[in-house]
This record gives sequence, structure tokens and C-alpha cells, in this order.
Amino acid sequence: MIPTSHYVVVSLLLFTTGVIGVLTRRNVIIILMSIELILNAVNINLVAFSRLVGSVEGQAFAIFIITDAAAEAAVGLGIIIAFFRNRETVLADEMDILKW
Repeated sequence: MIPTSHYVVVSLLLFTTGVIGVLTRRNVIIILMSIELILNAVNINLVAFSRLVGSVEGQAFAIFIITDAAAEAAVGLGIIIAFFRNRETVLADEMDILKW
């Protein structure tokens, strides 16, 4: 049986990688992938501690987060495709189309 601390360490590494990706990258697609890494790190913690406690609430909540992440990715990629067709770039610095 793998101890919970191993899951927490893996989750910490994924979360740190995701935060660094969000803060340092300019490409919006990579930023979305980094957000997915952050959400996966949260899911690992939820499932690990749910298993530690012996309940299924954490696992059920993780399924809702996975569903939300899929919807976020679909909407985000749709917005990025529409923006790319107008501006021909996917850099976050260039996304000022909603400014007046």
C-alpha cells in the first residue's frame, strides 16, 4: 500500500509545474494545459485523502472537477480558435480584443 505522502508529493510537483506554466508562458494553449495540470493535482489530493479517510465524497468531487475541466477546455479552445482566426496569434499579450 502506497502511503498518502507519496500522492501529496506527486500532487505538489504537478501543481508547481502548472503554476510555473501559467505564470511564465505567453502561449494561451500552454496556459490552458497548465491549468489542467493544476486541476489534476487537486484531483490527486482529493482521491488520496478520500481513500485515507475511507469515504467516496472526494472521489465524487474529483469526477465533477474532471467534468468541469473538460467543459473549460472545450470552451477555451473554441475561444482560442475564434481569436486565432481574427488576429492570427495565440499569445496572451496580444489578447486585447475586448478593450475599448
